Amino acid sequence: MRDHIRPGIHPNSPAVLWLVGLTCLPEALFTLLSADLIGQGNLRNLALAYGAFWNGVLREGWTTLYPFQRELMFVTYAFLHGGFLHLIGNMIAVLALGGIVVARIGQQGFLLLYALTAIGGAAGFALLSGSTSPMIGASGAVFGLIGAWKFWEWQVRRKMRADMGPLWRSLLGLAALNVLLWVLLSGLLAWEAHLGGFVTGVLFAAIVTPSLRYRI
Repeated sequence: MRDHIRPGIHPNSPAVLWLVGLTCLPEALFTLLSADLIGQGNLRNLALAYGAFWNGVLREGWTTLYPFQRELMFVTYAFLHGGFLHLIGNMIAVLALGGIVVARIGQQGFLLLYALTAIGGAAGFALLSGSTSPMIGASGAVFGLIGAWKFWEWQVRRKMRADMGPLWRSLLGLAALNVLLWVLLSGLLAWEAHLGGFVTGVLFAAIVTPSLRYRI
């Protein structure tokens, strides 16, 4: 087993690059194939109907469009975005954090963490939001990666007996960023998904990597 006193980075890991490419694919298709499809509306609207996270399906008993939509939407929503700016912001974060996560828990661990925190983000939205609008975006998983990273930073600082101040300030900065974006977006920010993903990421890291010497 290796000692992880200082976090490493594995840039351009195949698992990270493939995930980013797969997530970018829908937005690319929406742009290229924006024409109506056989009178059923455009491709983006169809994708929202089938892949977004809908609170109404869980709370209001809305009719699902296909078997297991109620369960699958906890993951599929993370592969849809509201446009290229939304997509690029999230994917830059995944590329930046993915190398840190892969260095700590490997490529399979990264994929598992990403999937679980996407689910955790959707769960946070379902529990805390009363909105019936579609929820999309990978930011729940992004905040899950941040949660795991911040847990590992806490481990390192505790081991080194270093000042915890920078850690707490960075967490306050994340909270302030969410408040600012919520105001700028007129309340359309799914902060509930961010919180759910972050908590899931912290819990995952605490369970899977309970000490600096442990690596899956």
